[in-house]
Amino acid sequence: MTNKLMSSSTITGDHVKNSKGEDLGKIEDLMIDTQDGNIQYAVLSFGGVLGMGEKLFAVPFDRLKVDSANKCMILDTDKQRLKDAPGFDKNKWPDFSDQSFKTTHDAYYK
Repeated sequence: MTNKLMSSSTITGDHVKNSKGEDLGKIEDLMIDTQDGNIQYAVLSFGGVLGMGEKLFAVPFDRLKVDSANKCMILDTDKQRLKDAPGFDKNKWPDFSDQSFKTTHDAYYK
């Protein structure tokens, strides 16, 4: 098996779709664990119109799959489930290192 490496700038800005092909937004940023170098979360923007009312979601990175043929990422979740997911405002990011944040978010996407 060959490992594929991608730059963070290649992933940031990628559109995210679910397995039904529905648009779930785009990746705004990546949260990297500085202790082990692993990407913990992809910050996904979803909802709103022209950036207004948009909500951000921290999706565990291991839940995303690369769809290189369609140049997007796949998140196997229903659109409504994402709408109901715990999210945050673009001007008030959570403390990603807080264990309760990790427990809540990881459980939601499992």
